[in-house]
Amino acid sequence: MEGQIASLFTGIVVVFLIAVLLLIILYRVRIPSVVAFLIAGFLAGPSGLGLITNEESISFFAELGVIFLLFTIGLEFSVSRILKSRRFVLIGGLVQVFSTIVIWTVLMQLTGMDLYHAFFWGMLVSLSSTAIVMKVLADRMEVDSPHGRATLGILIFQDIIVIPMVMITPVLAGTSDSDVSLMKLLIGTFVILAVVYVSARYVVPSLLLHAARLKNREMFLFIVMGTCLLVAFLTSEFGLSMALGAFLAGIIISESEYSTHAMSSILPFRDLFTSFFFISIGMIFNFQYFIQNPLIIAELVLLVFGVKYATGTLAAFCAGLAPRACVLTGISLSQVGEFSFVLATTGNALGFLAQDSFQLFLDVSVVTMGLAPILMGLSGKIATPLSSPLYRILPDRPEQSDSEEKGLENHIIIVGYGLNGQNVARSADIAGVPYLIIEMNPDTVREERNKGKTIMYGDAAQSEILKKAGIVKARVVVIVVNDPFSTQQIVQTVRMMNPVVHIIVRTRYMGEVTTLMELGADEVIPEEFETAVEIFTRILHTYLIPASEIEHLVGEIRAGGYQMLRNINTPSYSLDDIKVLVPDIEIRTIRIPDNSGYIGMPLKETMIRSKFQVSIVAIRRGQQMIVSPGGEESICAQDLVMVLGRPENILTAFSSE
Repeated sequence: MEGQIASLFTGIVVVFLIAVLLLIILYRVRIPSVVAFLIAGFLAGPSGLGLITNEESISFFAELGVIFLLFTIGLEFSVSRILKSRRFVLIGGLVQVFSTIVIWTVLMQLTGMDLYHAFFWGMLVSLSSTAIVMKVLADRMEVDSPHGRATLGILIFQDIIVIPMVMITPVLAGTSDSDVSLMKLLIGTFVILAVVYVSARYVVPSLLLHAARLKNREMFLFIVMGTCLLVAFLTSEFGLSMALGAFLAGIIISESEYSTHAMSSILPFRDLFTSFFFISIGMIFNFQYFIQNPLIIAELVLLVFGVKYATGTLAAFCAGLAPRACVLTGISLSQVGEFSFVLATTGNALGFLAQDSFQLFLDVSVVTMGLAPILMGLSGKIATPLSSPLYRILPDRPEQSDSEEKGLENHIIIVGYGLNGQNVARSADIAGVPYLIIEMNPDTVREERNKGKTIMYGDAAQSEILKKAGIVKARVVVIVVNDPFSTQQIVQTVRMMNPVVHIIVRTRYMGEVTTLMELGADEVIPEEFETAVEIFTRILHTYLIPASEIEHLVGEIRAGGYQMLRNINTPSYSLDDIKVLVPDIEIRTIRIPDNSGYIGMPLKETMIRSKFQVSIVAIRRGQQMIVSPGGEESICAQDLVMVLGRPENILTAFSSE
């Protein structure tokens, strides 16, 4: 027994070492970490180096990984999130899941498979990987992009629909008395829903409140993890998946006011749990089976990508996205997901999915999951050519309008109507400058149009949309969208259609500035360094640097392409001048307490300036501001006095009073 434990522990250590090495290598070529975990699991598993050969251990790690993975997913899940993305959840999710099931069921029946098995395969294929997709979108900063919101909404629907899928699997299998199984399932579902409701409403919040009052981190963490394991055990007792129970447990905690603290408590473990899951998936990849059946696996992989890309694109279009965003959504959803393994394991345990079919599904799924991050990485480059035919096939949205009919010229075109776009439009309103907004969220377009905004629906990367926006007569184009690849396409198209228009681009990272400038942007404002510039400006104001000097320095930083911040060794006379100008004084605001000895005394009698070398430059008394008070001005209780001097002298002058 000790030998088995030592062997297993050694295997785990080696797996982690392999994973670290692969993470370092793949990071340099910008391949997501998920691929590294899958490869590490494969190398450590029976089909690789054979470091971990115990099937029970592999199954344990797989179950443990998926339990904690889905628990963290459920913890980030909330009813408010569903309502926020309800158009994508209800319309997009419904279209994507059921169209995939129908198409796949028909295809499998054409190969001779019976209806129940074909339908079960359709359910397996219809689900996508929440873990992979959301991680890649988060790494690429595209969660808030149009296709990111659509993808998230559809994934939420998939996470919900898996519950009835798991419930009907025993009925499809027909391995026992279907009436008894269905009755047990219905009773179990009722009991579980009751437990979830009572726990979310009363039990868990009370326990977490008690732990929070005691400020006991261990108790809080054990309550969170205990809820996960208890609900997972309860669902398994009623014939449902433990992973499904973990997901429901996450939802229980997510609906309490302690969900944020609960997430922060287990945040250090989340990536570890995720890596366990993907490593365990890599372990069960049967390379020998793959070598023996390469053609059928390749055919099914291509078929999965093709069907899911088509249904994901269709779902996004039905939810109201433009063709390019639809294509990006379809690519994001084109792999098989972790919930599919839950369904497949359930079907295999019931004998409904034969061992060969189970292994075939595993190999196909692992390949699609491994290729998914790579495809998503290429999606920005291939989305435009893939979406071009759709613009000719699909009808125009009713929200589009032709700015040329309104006679706009010398106007600003604002691409994107998020927070930055709204601020630009507000500034244009104040200045009286005409503008037109291009936005890809139809709900936003409809709402803002009702408010009287000049706004149109469309993808600004398409020349027809820009033409309708009056690009030829525009003076400035401001691009503030969250999709970096879309931003590059827009800049390129705008510059091609109007060589003289002034293009201003907001981007997240400094690394994108050079590319955007080469594509034709006149000014690129990176949030990374603009945040640093703003912080630096506030710091210099605190040090009482003259405003003219600050403006000169900031202008120099921007004019130099932020090289001053990118390379700390870059010499600059302005920085040297700033160092000379920084005084060793500051301004502080002091509230005069009721028992102060200065109350009622004229300033000249306090001797504050001569004794402590500090000066009172202003006094605020209620709504009255007294600037540069004279020596006859008296100090009253609760006055706010603004004092100039060295910090230690200010403290000495007022701490004794």
